[in-house]
Amino acid sequence: MMIKFYNTLTNQKEEFKPIEAGKVKIYTCGVTVYDRCHLGHARGGINFDVLCRFLRASGYEVTYAKNYTDIDDKIIDRANERGMSTKELAEENIRIHDEDMASVGINPPDIAPKATEHIPEIIEMIESLIAKEFAYAVDGNVFFRVRRFDEYGKLSGKNIDDLISGSRVEVDKRKEDALDFALWKASKAGEPAWESPWGEGRPGWHIECSAMSKKYLGETFDIHAGGSDLVFPHHENEIAQSECTHAKPYVNYWLHNGMVNIEHQKMSKSLGNFATIADLVKKFHPELIRFFVLSSQYRQPVDFSEKSVESSVEGLDRIYGALEKFELKYGREKALALPGGHSQIANHQHHFMEAMADDLNTPQALAILFELTKMLNLVQEDEERAAVIYKVLIELGEMLGLFQVPAVDWFKTPRIRHEGDDALSDADIDALIAARKEARAAKDWARADEVRDQLADASIQIEDRDGQTYWKRK
Repeated sequence: MMIKFYNTLTNQKEEFKPIEAGKVKIYTCGVTVYDRCHLGHARGGINFDVLCRFLRASGYEVTYAKNYTDIDDKIIDRANERGMSTKELAEENIRIHDEDMASVGINPPDIAPKATEHIPEIIEMIESLIAKEFAYAVDGNVFFRVRRFDEYGKLSGKNIDDLISGSRVEVDKRKEDALDFALWKASKAGEPAWESPWGEGRPGWHIECSAMSKKYLGETFDIHAGGSDLVFPHHENEIAQSECTHAKPYVNYWLHNGMVNIEHQKMSKSLGNFATIADLVKKFHPELIRFFVLSSQYRQPVDFSEKSVESSVEGLDRIYGALEKFELKYGREKALALPGGHSQIANHQHHFMEAMADDLNTPQALAILFELTKMLNLVQEDEERAAVIYKVLIELGEMLGLFQVPAVDWFKTPRIRHEGDDALSDADIDALIAARKEARAAKDWARADEVRDQLADASIQIEDRDGQTYWKRK
């Protein structure tokens, strides 16, 4: 099976050929840890988690590194606002970041380096750039000479003569050229600082990723991923400083996920439409958030609204509903223990993997899972065939981080939380069902109906089947 990814560097889909057969090395830019993670971080985290899951399922040994930027102007400013050290703030937000990522089913990276723990590697790279005259020191600062790198702009497609200093391209009169960017920043009074050949200071943003990726993945590695907002200047600058240091290609494949809009507007704190992961998982089941994200191909922009997420629950419930029928009838463990497969199902498995191999086409992969769901509903009475389809749904779902909880538990958990949803705990519901059972045994139909209505008012749906009563939250 040929795997193809859209490579931002060439602006086309390309066959994926790793540097070392059977092994893939991936780096993604992590967060600057000064605040809570938002939906944009979740989207990137989910998409590249799926990338790793897919490659591993395809037989590759994957090494995945994702860094923390734990020193930055924003971190310094926020730490001063809160009256704490930058280290304390960074450690607090790293812990929160890890909890947020885990809450939506994102596996931790194999390597999670911090910028402040790689100062020697950063200094070594800067010294090399100075020695090769790609960088220069001024008043304790070090800047990269952008115009010395003839291929500058090859990732973003920007013409160097048309670039205007702005965004995170810093304006500084000490620069030889306005486009030159900082590799090392001289420290100001009261700021965190590290010793260097140019005096006390701290690293620039871009050099951190170049130094850390080199240490853990090598001078050239397979895949660098991140948000499309990082193409310029961050990833462009990573290429420049890395390729000038090592005189070889930095990364073979660049993958960038699209941005998240909120109600058709760019997500922004200033607009008051900033959706944190912590807030989202209070409102929506984490798997529902994941399903919503994967319903769009990773390179495309996605528009978030509560209605759009709520509309996703019908699709997830449909798949879980088919799984639940099987679980209640035959048992989850029985199906998962079955060996082998089925020719018709193998065809669906093949098409699923083909969709994933086509630049992670998760919408098409989900469509195939819906086809399998339809088949499972049709063959529920055929124990052997139903068990095979059930098992395949679980296995393919795992590649997307979906369908990993028992279906009965899925329906007992609120998928969308509304006020009053927690009025009845699971224990309360079980007690009411027991009371209804006693009332029915005593032929106290009024009491039995009263309990049913009480459950219905709390959005609890019950079903009597084979002498037992099953319940689920609507």
